[in-house]
Amino acid sequence: MSSLTLNGVTVNFPFPPYDCQKDYISKVIECLQKKVNGVLESPTGTGKTLCLLCATLAWREHFKDTVSARKIAERLGGEVMFPNTPLSSWGTAATDGDTPTYTDVPKIIYASRTHSQLAQVINELKNTSYRPKVCVLGSREQLCINQEVMRQESNHAKVHMCRGKVSTRSCVYYNNVEGKSTDKDLVNSILDVEDLVKFGNKQRVCPYYLSRSLKQQADVIFMPYNYLLDPKSRRAHNIELNGAVVIFDEAHNVEKTCEESTSFDLSPYDVASAVNAVDRLLVEKAKDVCHGDSATEDFNVESLNSGLKMDIATIARIKQILLDLEAAIDSYDVPSDKGVTKPGIFIYELLERAHLTYNSKTAVYEALEQISTFLAGQPGIFLNTSGLQKLADIIQLVFCGEPSEKERQQQMQSNTAHFKVHIHRDTSYHKKKQSTDVWASSSSKKQGNILSYWCFSPGFSMQDLVNQGVRCIILTSGTLSPLSSFTSEMRIEFPVTLENSHVIERDQIFVSVIDRGPDGVQLSSAFDRRFVPENMASLGNTVANLSRVVPHGLLVFFPSFPLMEKTLDFWRANGHADRIENVKPMFVEPKGKGTFTEIIDGYYNKVNDPASKGGSFFAVCRGKASEGLDFADTFGRGVIITGLPFPPKMDPRVILKMQFLDEMCRKKTPGLKYLSGQQWYRQQAFRAVNQAIGRVIRHKDDYGAIFLCDQRFKMSDARAQLPSWVRPYVRLYDGFGNVVRDVSQFFRVAQKMRPVVEKKAAPESCRTVCLPHTQSSSLTSCSSSQSSHTQKAKMLDAHLPSLKRRRLNEHTGAKGMASICMEYECEVQESQRRPANLLDFLERGDHCSAEDDDAVVGEEKANSLSTLSLQYDKRMDDELRGGKRKIKLVQEQKMSRLEDVSEEGKARRAKNFLAEMKKSLSQVTFDRIVQALQTYKKTDNLDVLLTETAVLSEDTNTHSLLRGVYQFVRPHHKKRFDEKCQELTGQGCGFKPDQSLAKDKKKALMLYSATDRQPTVGQTSSSGTSTCSQLNTQKLNKGGHHLNQQGLREPQTGSGSAPKSEVHATFLADVKKALGPEKSAQLFQAIYSYKKTDNYENLVTTVVSLFTERDEDLNLLVRFGMFIRPHHKKQYKEMLDVLIGQSVSAADVPAVSEDQRRFDKGQLNVL
Repeated sequence: MSSLTLNGVTVNFPFPPYDCQKDYISKVIECLQKKVNGVLESPTGTGKTLCLLCATLAWREHFKDTVSARKIAERLGGEVMFPNTPLSSWGTAATDGDTPTYTDVPKIIYASRTHSQLAQVINELKNTSYRPKVCVLGSREQLCINQEVMRQESNHAKVHMCRGKVSTRSCVYYNNVEGKSTDKDLVNSILDVEDLVKFGNKQRVCPYYLSRSLKQQADVIFMPYNYLLDPKSRRAHNIELNGAVVIFDEAHNVEKTCEESTSFDLSPYDVASAVNAVDRLLVEKAKDVCHGDSATEDFNVESLNSGLKMDIATIARIKQILLDLEAAIDSYDVPSDKGVTKPGIFIYELLERAHLTYNSKTAVYEALEQISTFLAGQPGIFLNTSGLQKLADIIQLVFCGEPSEKERQQQMQSNTAHFKVHIHRDTSYHKKKQSTDVWASSSSKKQGNILSYWCFSPGFSMQDLVNQGVRCIILTSGTLSPLSSFTSEMRIEFPVTLENSHVIERDQIFVSVIDRGPDGVQLSSAFDRRFVPENMASLGNTVANLSRVVPHGLLVFFPSFPLMEKTLDFWRANGHADRIENVKPMFVEPKGKGTFTEIIDGYYNKVNDPASKGGSFFAVCRGKASEGLDFADTFGRGVIITGLPFPPKMDPRVILKMQFLDEMCRKKTPGLKYLSGQQWYRQQAFRAVNQAIGRVIRHKDDYGAIFLCDQRFKMSDARAQLPSWVRPYVRLYDGFGNVVRDVSQFFRVAQKMRPVVEKKAAPESCRTVCLPHTQSSSLTSCSSSQSSHTQKAKMLDAHLPSLKRRRLNEHTGAKGMASICMEYECEVQESQRRPANLLDFLERGDHCSAEDDDAVVGEEKANSLSTLSLQYDKRMDDELRGGKRKIKLVQEQKMSRLEDVSEEGKARRAKNFLAEMKKSLSQVTFDRIVQALQTYKKTDNLDVLLTETAVLSEDTNTHSLLRGVYQFVRPHHKKRFDEKCQELTGQGCGFKPDQSLAKDKKKALMLYSATDRQPTVGQTSSSGTSTCSQLNTQKLNKGGHHLNQQGLREPQTGSGSAPKSEVHATFLADVKKALGPEKSAQLFQAIYSYKKTDNYENLVTTVVSLFTERDEDLNLLVRFGMFIRPHHKKQYKEMLDVLIGQSVSAADVPAVSEDQRRFDKGQLNVL
């Protein structure tokens, strides 16, 4: 146990805290001491909950000490007990304000979203040294153990039956509460809801009323935060807020809960069920009148005590109110596709038509409560009283406050300022039983309208809490940013704010934006793209390939359930699901709660299975898996975000929320700042994304990868919405293969530095211990989380030297793994630098030298390409004769001359073009475009160039000039410029894929194209066996006699094997077919460099990135072993074993012989 003193408060902490934890604790104490509100964001995995509990409880103990010091000072009557310790040092409570008492020590109200999250918080509390008196509040649904009550169909029926039994003391569990509520073991224990129910069953005492009894003496009260924010729940649980410290954990959902807790939807079914219930009561009352109030057959203690003291006229008046309300709502002719929207204050006008006003509200409310209680207590047939209860709740919500006649209008405006009334058609088609009774309403038999009263400002509920006299409110979560917009929605002051950093190092997180799948198709979940087959197929390929390189557990989040279901159906029909299933069995989040636990347990077990490669879990943003579940360590090594989860744009509530915010922005109220509707809409999507991202890093030693698979994440404003601890690590990639390469390296490094214990099958003795109810402990004690991927990734470090720890330049200031990753990133950036192009010519006064015009480019390139191909054929012949050096020199001289001529031609054409442009444009416009070209040359920023040259698209006479600028555009921007030109003028610039290649890659492409003409070597007899392994000299030298008939012989590898030259030729053809020209050129450039430098690492990096994009290309990766030099073949074979997951046969990577060495050398020379 460690302790630290911050702001005069000594905090006991289970271990020495990190700097970010100290910052967090300090901010919490500042809020508590200064009585001010705070918004504190700290990433998941930083120990936020533990810090919050320790800081709050330490401050509370300190506060109690200050009260004690004041009491002692008073009793001493002025005498000084501690002469060296002034009273003020005990804190503000000892010297300020009225005379304090021990009851003045504030209660801590700790609220989170769900009971499962509260259970995690209570477990954290058990890990501290603090032992406060605690209680956790829950509903009867969770806590009641009376089977008769729990058999009731609706929650309202349970409530009223419970109340009836309590009032008659006919519940044996409730009768034991008073005796057990002072039990020392109970009072001093820290129990969650599950523990409380166990205690209740064991001691035969009601857990629900026990928790309410414990609340009175508790120091910390835990509850779901709708209990606090919903005024009805607050009253029902008798929650006293005056002077309390209110903490909202997981507060990213507070906005939504605030709005929903003060909103309602009254459906025709609700009104009809209320009418039917009142009808039933009227029939019963009529019978009583006819029989002279004679006793019924079902007379018992409960019916005696629950008798309805209400005359028939009052009941009839309630029915008339219900009928009038139904008629008022249905009087609006609402289009089926949209509703009628009114200002919030219209709710009073509508209810007044049903005789509901401030004057009548109390009487009507009490009558509704009496009727509900009476009907719920009646034996026999079940009667739905939910409609009556809803109307009672509406009266409480709408008619809040007790204003005088003069202040009533102002109160009504204040109550409804942040609300809208929306009346729309009921599309749910509820089937309800129609009563044949004469009292039945004819209007209740038809489909009607829904009355919605929606709150659009969470500040309404927050202000209500402040009005209750709370000491301070602390909102905290891992995903609150941007804080400014979050606090502006709350409408109360937050003087204390914090955006905390993470405890992890840079080598523990990998974040990449994947805008295109392995097949080059753009990924997007936008409305117009999400269900396009090419998009779904590309996403399926992306997930399938990533599932192979991410070890253990992989989480995949979709924007919504419909999108996930339709995408998964497509994948199942087209084989993508099978590919994923073969590597990581798929588990899909269900819509309902019923099977969720079973499915998530199946996923955990699969990831934990030592025989598996892990599992994949498919879920939705804002769903259960994205909010509160813990996917620590191997259970969440990778998170894939498949799109942006924007709220449904056509939903009336979303539309009205955006309109409301836009209205508030236009009003420009002094001192208040509102988001615009569009800002709010975007923010909702990114909050959901950020919450899902938070699943991957759960503690300081965790690590994982985040993949943002939507092209919209490439935009800088989108990345700015990501959490502050994620933004520095986001990487953008040109190709999918580079992602595979880098993430493979990331996991190799991470697993080497943070190895987990290898998974083993649990022995029988261990299996008997791992019972289902001890799942959490069994996951750590009986099964260690290490899949076969881990072993493989560790081995890869030996294959690629760049992964090994190196001595770095000391001035970098980085340590350990962080510095390794920094160096790696530097190397990647270095390799991606573009060679300087002819824009350098601009600075020499001739403006620039450029690529060819549209028509000339293709022709000259074709000539150049064919010339190089002939040179290649000639060079190959001469190298086989041993004339390698001489021919090479000649080739270099020829290529040099060709390049000189080409450069001179480009410079001349560029000069002519600029002269033509100068004649056609005004001096100002010409100067601007030249300046833009020079800026482009220095900054490589195409956007500036596009902006300035857009003026050329305004006049059809200057369209050709815009296309002429194409010659100055660097290769990697040519495609984009061509697309922009096509968009602006209707005609492109003649872009061809090879124009986007740098010079060295073009050379490789030329060499590659030449290999297509490599002659077929050797002959095969009709029996299928090799009859001659000698090179076909007739084809190589076109009949020349200077090559002797013996030629070069390939080593015999046994009967039936094709000559090596033929194998190589076949392989090269397969590569071209599989990868296409551009990627094939990259491969040949890598082989060419390998021949020159013998740099195995660079070669393998390129090869792996190209051949692992698609499963079907893996065989090419194996076959590529023929190009690996003898001293690297062992490394290459081991790497294949790791990547492919099975031992590669000797046939695939042949054994090395002296003849083989000679042949390999010759083959590399050819390339």
